[in-house]
Amino acid sequence: MNERKPKILVIEDVQSLRKDIIEMLGFEGYDAEGAENGLVGVEKASSFQPDLIICDIMMPGLDGHGVLEALRRQEWTDFAFIFLTARTDREDMRHGMEQGAEDYLTKPFTASELLAAVRVQLEKLEKRRAEKQESVNTITRNIIFSLPHELRTPLNVIMGYSDLLMTADDTFPMERVAEFAQHINLSAMRLYRLFENFLIYAQTILITSDQAQINALRTGITYSPQRIIERAARTKAAHERLSDLQLDLTDIEAVSIAEDHLRRMVEELIDNAFKFSNPGTPVTVTAHPHDHGYQIKIEDRGRGMTPAQIASIGAYMQFDRIIYEQQGAGLGLAIAKRLTELYGGNFSIESEAGSGTRVILTLPSHTPDSADNPLEEKNSAGIIAH
Repeated sequence: MNERKPKILVIEDVQSLRKDIIEMLGFEGYDAEGAENGLVGVEKASSFQPDLIICDIMMPGLDGHGVLEALRRQEWTDFAFIFLTARTDREDMRHGMEQGAEDYLTKPFTASELLAAVRVQLEKLEKRRAEKQESVNTITRNIIFSLPHELRTPLNVIMGYSDLLMTADDTFPMERVAEFAQHINLSAMRLYRLFENFLIYAQTILITSDQAQINALRTGITYSPQRIIERAARTKAAHERLSDLQLDLTDIEAVSIAEDHLRRMVEELIDNAFKFSNPGTPVTVTAHPHDHGYQIKIEDRGRGMTPAQIASIGAYMQFDRIIYEQQGAGLGLAIAKRLTELYGGNFSIESEAGSGTRVILTLPSHTPDSADNPLEEKNSAGIIAH
């Protein structure tokens, strides 16, 4: 079976140069096609789906920066990108790199320079794809290991109580019916949240190797984060632990994270703090401006974690499955850690087995531009969070 030829799209408005580049690439065994301007290039890229795009910057109509910006907004972003330019302006190069361009070739260039740049970028692309596939394999292994048990517990509750209701006669007390219905509802909500968390966890792993999606994710903004943190904390504490909740919150104008993601992280971490500590012991939530960011600390006096457990968080592991009945210890932490780091923040855990745990998130602050809408939540990377 023949190995697939790497596909390369050349977007260049000078016909003679475009033809020369395509011929050079063809001699080297690449499947190369051309486009005479930026608009045609964007359209052809969507259908051709090249592994590498070589694009001139200075073109009439849609220039090279506009081409890259348009392509990064599409669902298909699995390609490498090289700019061709007659300019050597550092600001121009910086702008291109920030957009996600991998390399620059300054005109005039030799055939050996072009082919060397192509080989390097295709090798990097292949490495990124291999890393992404390994991430998928990691997700698959972890889900196969943990999901059956995670699903079985709430499903057993739903099936057990619904079976009792189906077999009950007319003399069955209504208060018992209401009690069984509540158990069924709580288990159904747990299943719903479990599926959401697995989707978020998978998406945070897949996005890690895609800088364009990370850049899109980082457009997320939450204004006045204190209200999100306080609401999440009180909601989680409302079930029998409200007296254990201790809040020490100072607001900040805005942080660089989508509101749904901030809410999800805080909910998962506070839920863990209550779940793995005993009633009557405090769960403390603090949030204050810190350097050029916003630091959130969630602390409990529960069973704590070992260094090995802390080191395994990123891979999602269920801790002490046999010893403890509570579910979901590793997934909430993994989601919080990955989201924090994807947004350019810092995540750390201070814990000692048997003495409690302190989780510390430091998120980048955001200074709103005058064009920003304070009521608009931004998250264009497509990670689910409800």
